[in-house]
Amino acid sequence: MTDKIYDGVGRRTVLAGAGVGFALASAKAVAAPTMPAAAPIDEGSSTGGHISFPPIHADTERPDGTPPNQDPPARRVGFAIVGLGRLALENILPAFAQCKHARPVALVSGDPEKLQTVAAQYGIAPSACYDYAGFDRIRDDAAIEAVYIVLPNALHHDAVVRAARAGKHVLCEKPMATSPAEARSMVEACAKAGKRLMIAYRCQYEINNRELSKRARAGEFGQIQLIDAINTQNQGDPAQWRQKKALAGGGSLPDVGLYCLNTTRALLGEEPTEVQATIYSPSGDPRFAEVESTVSFTLRFPSGAVANCASSYSAHEHRNLRVIGTKAVGEIENAFGYEGQKLHISKREGKAESDSALSFGQKNQFSLEIDHMAECVRSGARPRTPGEEGLQDQVIMAAIYESARTGRPVKLAAETQVDAFRGPMPADA
Repeated sequence: MTDKIYDGVGRRTVLAGAGVGFALASAKAVAAPTMPAAAPIDEGSSTGGHISFPPIHADTERPDGTPPNQDPPARRVGFAIVGLGRLALENILPAFAQCKHARPVALVSGDPEKLQTVAAQYGIAPSACYDYAGFDRIRDDAAIEAVYIVLPNALHHDAVVRAARAGKHVLCEKPMATSPAEARSMVEACAKAGKRLMIAYRCQYEINNRELSKRARAGEFGQIQLIDAINTQNQGDPAQWRQKKALAGGGSLPDVGLYCLNTTRALLGEEPTEVQATIYSPSGDPRFAEVESTVSFTLRFPSGAVANCASSYSAHEHRNLRVIGTKAVGEIENAFGYEGQKLHISKREGKAESDSALSFGQKNQFSLEIDHMAECVRSGARPRTPGEEGLQDQVIMAAIYESARTGRPVKLAAETQVDAFRGPMPADA
């Protein structure tokens, strides 16, 4: 710290004037000069309730972000979180801290002690805590505008239908259901109630995945020839619900393989016309007494693109996505992870082959998808990933299982419309 003050009097001079001398010295001190007014570039501006700042770096630098400009708490869409398992407590509830348009206002759980503990952590009143038997009472809680279903797969159907009947909008974790019939029933229930149904395909809101899709659709890679999508992880305790068919509906395919399927469809905006698949599980492994481990499937698209996809519950974690076109290659490392995505573009540059790594910063995927749902609740817009998107994946997964069972390719209904089962693309966050 400097030994000077504004009036030029040193620290030693002031200390020497202790007692009466100190008061005299202070009285004679010259006031600090008036600070200059802040420049507009530092003050920013407020327009329509939003604050923004002009860039302070040169055009050679990546643009800064903007202030969050979140809604006041009372105007945010209130969510009830249904199910307080690992995903809800480790990822979804913490993500609300970064949401701009949503807030948690209620909890639903079958564990009273856990319910009380989590409610205290997030400041949720005991009156806004529900068990499953009393779930339908959310109808009378005006603070709850939407519910986020975070239950085991087989429980999604009943929870979504009950939430719709209670007059609430629904955000449901993937996979949407355990069969096309269940998924179709969920879509119908929400439509009948006049409520939005969105499936939590977080990768469609993740910034690197969105950027790769934009570039692919803009023709940067030329005609897409191949897509490689791999999502694997090595499961542990066979007692967990994901290893029980009655709760999970299947193994690696509906859990991690679904990311390969949905992301490929979303990237192209097309629907596959044919699927061929094989399934393998290690013999005698108790983890796979009821559900499959490894699924390999090939999707053929109307444009001629072929997607080679694979998922596994018995392989080391690997989550990469690669798009290979006639002009260039795009790849996302850790494409399906919760964080840590890295986008690379490879293409000719003069006499060289360039490999560019693009960095967009990190944004919470769960916050982005929750906020998108909140904005759709407020505006009445159709979500980017509505129930129909989840239903289409259920139809294709059923075809994948059928192909693996018979050893033959399965034809799928032709669809010529781009993004046939999706709503409008959300604005950049």
